[in-house]
Amino acid sequence: MIELQKDDGLWIVTINRPEKANSLTEAMLTELAEIAEAAVDAQALILTGAGKVFSAGADLEEARAGLALSPVWERLSSALASLPCLKVAALNGTLAGGANGMALACDLRIAVPSAKVFYPVMKLGFLPQPSDPKRMAALIGPARTKLILMGGQKITAQEAYDYGLVDRIVEPDDLLQTARDLVADTMAADPKIARGIMDMCS
Repeated sequence: MIELQKDDGLWIVTINRPEKANSLTEAMLTELAEIAEAAVDAQALILTGAGKVFSAGADLEEARAGLALSPVWERLSSALASLPCLKVAALNGTLAGGANGMALACDLRIAVPSAKVFYPVMKLGFLPQPSDPKRMAALIGPARTKLILMGGQKITAQEAYDYGLVDRIVEPDDLLQTARDLVADTMAADPKIARGIMDMCS
């Protein structure tokens, strides 16, 4: 359900459970975290999903059984955020719930026009993972972060772009190629230069 393609230093990770809206089980999250932890030598990483939804967040059955409170979410987002390579979340559709963490941990986010972003933790009776509100607020400010987390608002791709949560809106057929184009200069650069710029931007 997690696919990894390696292409000359470019790692493309795909969540592939479209029949369940790419909802995430603990095993899937653990596999994603292990991939992120192993990607220390990658020059760039693209994270995307199969089908028309990036991820609906936690698998509901596992969430009720305790997955919503698992440290694996923070393990994954922390591993992604700490990678010294350029990371692009290519949002092929809606980004929901805890899946926001992995996208927020990426350096760039691009989305198809039909994508929506929401994070209904308060409605469901859970706290978000500790780093998620901080990363979201750093991108869009505390008020808009509260609009999503406390106001329960589902925002469109255009609103996400206007807020600064998404960096580009891309047609579905162009999504993966656009992600590849965004990492092309990094892939071609001296890794020391690319990592030096990454450190300067952090």
